[in-house]
Amino acid sequence: MSVVTCRFFVGIDWGSQTHVVCVLNAEAQIVEERKVQHTANAIAEFLDWLSALTAAPASSMAIAIEVPHGTLVEELLEHGFSVYSINPKQLDRFRDRYFPAGAKDDGRDAFVLADSLRTDHHCFRAVSVNDPTVVRLRELTRLDEELNHCFQRHCCQLRQQLQRYYPHVLQLSKTADEPWIWALVELAPTPAKAVKLTSKRIEKLLRDWRIRRLDAEQVAAALRGRSFSLAPGTTEAASEHVLLLLPHLRLLHQQRLAIAARIERILDELSAPGDSDQPLPDVKVLLSLPGVGRIVTATMLAEAPQLLADRDYHALRAYAGVAPITRQSGKKSTC
Repeated sequence: MSVVTCRFFVGIDWGSQTHVVCVLNAEAQIVEERKVQHTANAIAEFLDWLSALTAAPASSMAIAIEVPHGTLVEELLEHGFSVYSINPKQLDRFRDRYFPAGAKDDGRDAFVLADSLRTDHHCFRAVSVNDPTVVRLRELTRLDEELNHCFQRHCCQLRQQLQRYYPHVLQLSKTADEPWIWALVELAPTPAKAVKLTSKRIEKLLRDWRIRRLDAEQVAAALRGRSFSLAPGTTEAASEHVLLLLPHLRLLHQQRLAIAARIERILDELSAPGDSDQPLPDVKVLLSLPGVGRIVTATMLAEAPQLLADRDYHALRAYAGVAPITRQSGKKSTC
């Protein structure tokens, strides 16, 4: 059953602890409103209540929600309900249509979601059940992005401290995000200790980490450069801060490597050769594109599987944020 022929429209204002629900009929009359706690028992009771309230099959209802994923969405899909999501910015524009004075609360948002789906269903995107492999890939790519943010934040803190008392190290690595640099800082956490490093010790460090762009003499020359004249205790305090950051950086680096290996295995599974009469898997097509590697391929497969399956080029460009946006007013036009 399509959205146009649905008998009931349900708007759900998602919340981390409580969801607000508004049920409308085809004539835009409010059938019922309620709040649902985000617990397994409450959601199960809500699904039973929804079916009993409308006395209609799940396929005759269309449910609108902002969040296209999560426990509640998965429960609704598993019970056969048609779920549609919308961009929060679009919902904000729909809210102005109903409440131009700017009034906003969870109950109003649930009503706006339900009635907007009834009148402007083309602005919503149908949510479907994804392949388990795609679900796993999505979790890994999102976790990798979160870990990368943490990693970059810790690198910025490390650079800030090194710039404060030990800029010699930044001559060897401007970003200070390389494991061999961390090992070097542990060997010589202060400029005074760096001066005492022997060439053999530096050579061993470079050899262990397979660093070929620098030799021991270049590293020693950088470490023995002139230091700042700092207040007493500053160098010791900053070096202690740096040494506390290094275990966090190593842990984040190892976790990202582990996630990268898991993503590689999933991509290998998805690109496994099948029937010779079948077209090339999407993974192989994406990886064949110039500049597209593991991260971009995995993200596209995880976040836009339906758009790739539908070969919807224009929707994919808009979803990725690379579609041109035209702004025209009077004689002025930009794109």
